[in-house]
Amino acid sequence: MIHDTAIIHPSARLHDSVRVGPWTLIGPDVEIGEGSVIESHVVIKGPTRIGLRNHIYQFSTVGEATPDLKYRDEPTELHIGDDNIIRENVTIHRGTIQDRSLTQIGDRNLIMAYVHIGHDSIVGNNTILVNNTALAGHVEVGDWAILSGYTLVHQFCKIGAHSFSGMGTSIGKDVPAFVTVAGSPAVAKTINTEGLRRRGFNADEIAALRRAFKIVYRQGLTLEVALERLQTMVEDTPSIQMLMDSLRQSQRGIVR
Repeated sequence: MIHDTAIIHPSARLHDSVRVGPWTLIGPDVEIGEGSVIESHVVIKGPTRIGLRNHIYQFSTVGEATPDLKYRDEPTELHIGDDNIIRENVTIHRGTIQDRSLTQIGDRNLIMAYVHIGHDSIVGNNTILVNNTALAGHVEVGDWAILSGYTLVHQFCKIGAHSFSGMGTSIGKDVPAFVTVAGSPAVAKTINTEGLRRRGFNADEIAALRRAFKIVYRQGLTLEVALERLQTMVEDTPSIQMLMDSLRQSQRGIVR
């Protein structure tokens, strides 16, 4: 299961079922769970915890120290959940003590080739980060979000659940839940209707979210007034609460 040319530190903890390809380096304080596959020429450094059934492809670097100039070799961590696919040449950096000391990736994510996930970022579950997407430090990506190829996300931005970015989008402010953005700089376009249909949202929910988008983006209201109007819709459409929560949690301001 482990190729003869792989270099694995004695303190690394790999489940007996883990497969490791040739010329891969796994350093100290790395834990890899059952059913995972690590292809050739992968570098994994710790402290890093990798869960069950993850597949990491060749030439990826996982758990490396951040290039943040404030970093001074503190033992910060990377945690990766279960059933993730991490494709070729992905880079994922550990956290910094200036934040949570932790970079965290959830379950069932598809992280495509050349993606970068910066220090202290949080990626939820069931996301897709398409080729060459780059997350600066301290970025949060909500469940089911899709970031298309060459999307750039500024540090400390929050990407809401079920949101979508078009190809080559540059995001410098927070993206609310369910919203599609595109352009450089990013501009809010509409609700992610197609994504919601694929995930089983019914027609009434989608129509309500489209009305909510117009309240926030098309009526010239302040965010405070828009939130008051959205509150009247929560009882009939619970997903409106998720949209409101993402609006209230924004600290950088939302993409307009």
